[in-house]
Amino acid sequence: MGVRVQSDRQGKTQAQRAVLELRHMVLAGEIAAGGRLFEVELSEHLGISRTPLREALGMLEYEGLLLRRSGGGYEVREFTFDDVSDAIELRGIIEGMIARVAAERGVAPARLDVMRETVAALDTVVGTDANDVNFARYSELNTQFHLALADMAQSSVLRRELEHVTRLPFAAPGDFLNIQSQDPRFLRSLFISQAQHRAVLEAIELGEGARAEAIMREHARGARHNLQHVVRTDRSQLRNIPGLTLVDDKSLLGVKP
Repeated sequence: MGVRVQSDRQGKTQAQRAVLELRHMVLAGEIAAGGRLFEVELSEHLGISRTPLREALGMLEYEGLLLRRSGGGYEVREFTFDDVSDAIELRGIIEGMIARVAAERGVAPARLDVMRETVAALDTVVGTDANDVNFARYSELNTQFHLALADMAQSSVLRRELEHVTRLPFAAPGDFLNIQSQDPRFLRSLFISQAQHRAVLEAIELGEGARAEAIMREHARGARHNLQHVVRTDRSQLRNIPGLTLVDDKSLLGVKP
C-alpha cells in the first residue's frame, strides 16, 4: 500500500511539472498554434512516462491551450483577437462578482488591511507624474492587488473560475504590461486604474456590492482597450506578449481603431 501511494504521488508530481513545462513551451511559441503534440517525443523531452504526460495534456486541454484531435492526440489551440478580448472581459466579470460578494458578505479585517496596504503602496508608485512611475514596482503591486482581491470573497467556486480564465494566454492582469511601459497613453491610464483600485476597496468596505462589481468590470475593460491600442499602433510589439504567438494574425487586422 505504501509503495502504491508513493508511486501515485510521484506520478502527480511529474504531471504537475509537465503542465508547467508544456505551458511555457506553448506560450513561448516553441510549439506553434495548430502544432500537433507527439507523446513519445514529449515523454522523452520531459523525461517522464506517458501516463503523467497524458494527465498533463488533459489539464492543458481543460485550461483551453490544447484541443483534442478527432483522430486522437492533441494540438495547440489557435486564438483570434476576439478570444483575447473575451478572456479579458470574462476576467472582469468574475473579479466583479468577487468584489460584489466580498462587499455583501463582509471581509475579515486582516484581509482588508492587506488590500489597504497594497493600495497605499500603489499610490506612492503612481504619484502625480506619469513620466515618473516606477513601472516594475507598479506591475508587482498590481499583481498583489488582484491576488488579494481574489481571496476577499472567500469563495472557492469564484477563486477556481478566476484561476481558470487567467491561465489563458493574455488574460491575467499583468500579461501585457511590460510592452506598454513607454507608451504615454498607457502611463496616463495608470491614474485611472489606480483610482479604480481605491474605489473598489472603498465600495467593499462600505458594503456597496453593485458599485464594487461595476468598478472591476470597468477595470478589465480598460485593460482590453489598452491592448487594442497596442495592436493598432505598434503591432510589432505583440511578439513580446506571452501567448500572442497563438493568435491568428488575420484576426488582428480586423481590430478597429
